[in-house]
Amino acid sequence: MASPALLMRVVASAYSVAEKAATIVRNIMSAGDLGIVEKTGANDLQTKADRLVQMSICSSLARKFPKVTIIGEELVIWVDPLDGTKEYTEGLLDHVTVLIGIAYGGKAIAGVINQPYYNYEAGADAVLGRTIWGVLGLGAFGFQLTEAPAGKHIIVTTRSHSSTLVNDCISALNPDHVIRVGGAGNKIIQLIEGKASAYVFASPGCKKWDTCAPEAILHAVGGKITDIHGNSFQYNKEVKHMNSAGVLATLRNYDYYASRIPNTVKQSLVP
Repeated sequence: MASPALLMRVVASAYSVAEKAATIVRNIMSAGDLGIVEKTGANDLQTKADRLVQMSICSSLARKFPKVTIIGEELVIWVDPLDGTKEYTEGLLDHVTVLIGIAYGGKAIAGVINQPYYNYEAGADAVLGRTIWGVLGLGAFGFQLTEAPAGKHIIVTTRSHSSTLVNDCISALNPDHVIRVGGAGNKIIQLIEGKASAYVFASPGCKKWDTCAPEAILHAVGGKITDIHGNSFQYNKEVKHMNSAGVLATLRNYDYYASRIPNTVKQSLVP
């Protein structure tokens, strides 16, 4: 098992560097030049914020923890410098997060989610940003844990990567309401703050750096996240980066949603 002292040092450093990353994200937006490039397609964008935050986080953590693998000691750190890049470029700033996930032995054990623009609609004098963090066995902090409305099936899913398969899977769950937002970190926040009952994404596309930090925080408060087949995600340094069999996550009642995923959807997504 990872040394508790080392783990807390890593978490504290991740918290600090996430707050610095949020400042970079806000400063680039304020400057007005996002430096947008397409990586692999129209819905796979990268901005100057992605590049500078990635550099800042990785260089800072690498200096402090030179034996830790950042994506040895068995700790692996998974970083998404700007989760919700497309939404960032479109001004949907509450969707944007910075994610730093910490794994040990292939398991997500701690995570930090920073929302650079939390509270941004509260007026010119509002204090922007917040940092949510969690450690397995310790809990999660920086937010108010809230249950979704009892008896309601509220699904949160992708805003910009929808498909027939995604929509067919959601329809099979017979939801009362569907929320479409950007960013895996943002979707997990919808769960832990009671705005959604389940996060469902029946498609490849999500990566390990999208899910590691959110998974640790969700698990720290009793939730569950898997692929569409119910398989746990692995976060060792050799694992493939793509979550090729999609994502299913809940704060409560995981079995209810898992039992309703159509076989046709499962057959279309190979783990």
